Amino acid sequence: MREFAYAGHEPSLLPAGKTWQLVWNDEFDGTQLDTSKWGFRLNFWGRPFPAFTTEGVVLDGNSHVQLHVVKKDGQYCSPHLQTASLTYDLPKDTGAFWPFGTYEKPKFLHKYGFYEIRCRLNRQPGWWTAFWLQSPSIGAHPDARQCGVECDIMESQNFPRDREMRCGNIWNGYGHDCRNPGHARYILKETPGDWHRFAVDWSRKDYTFYTDGEVVHREIDMVSDVEQFILLSTECMGYRKNPPAPDPRLSTMVLPEFFEVDYVRVFDEC
Repeated sequence: MREFAYAGHEPSLLPAGKTWQLVWNDEFDGTQLDTSKWGFRLNFWGRPFPAFTTEGVVLDGNSHVQLHVVKKDGQYCSPHLQTASLTYDLPKDTGAFWPFGTYEKPKFLHKYGFYEIRCRLNRQPGWWTAFWLQSPSIGAHPDARQCGVECDIMESQNFPRDREMRCGNIWNGYGHDCRNPGHARYILKETPGDWHRFAVDWSRKDYTFYTDGEVVHREIDMVSDVEQFILLSTECMGYRKNPPAPDPRLSTMVLPEFFEVDYVRVFDEC
């Protein structure tokens, strides 16, 4: 790996032997979220989802964004940022023949490249955080390469209980044909200040996943050949159940609790 310097900010760690060009980034400068780059995921399979909110986004003035757990009337939610949206999440327009809601103009869609985040993970259990890529049309074609995959660059479902992380891909959508043998699990090593870099090098032929500059997984099956969008997701557990209810661990959580991000950057190979 080699460093890529960005003035006034922490450097990126890029795969050596390639020439890279920065094509998109957010350093989270200032005190307000840049809504030209990010929107909010508020729906889940066409319905408003109680664990998602537009609240809890805090830019600290030191080039970090914090995504906070928010407690309201005994219920819990947190923000889920994205640069475009999944078609199936959009609630159907009232009276419309089309089965999905009004199409949302994407803020950033991209194909191939090196996607990197520097962040500090959740400190308490009961919710999870992730950095990933998704296609607006995942599952809409028999060949996942033609409609995209879910590319989980980092998912911290069990953190901090056992420091187990997950990365890899899901393809064929989320129904009966869902396939995710591309997922790998590993134990996160400790770093100064608990800051970590997670990344994927997505090429025409494969995905290579990195954590803190080390390769943790490679995947060659079902490489997406369509543009995808970026997600910085947080989700309080328990709300996917029927009926939805907060995970019991949330009631023991000491607030403030947040997922902290230093930067998100996307590079293309020249």
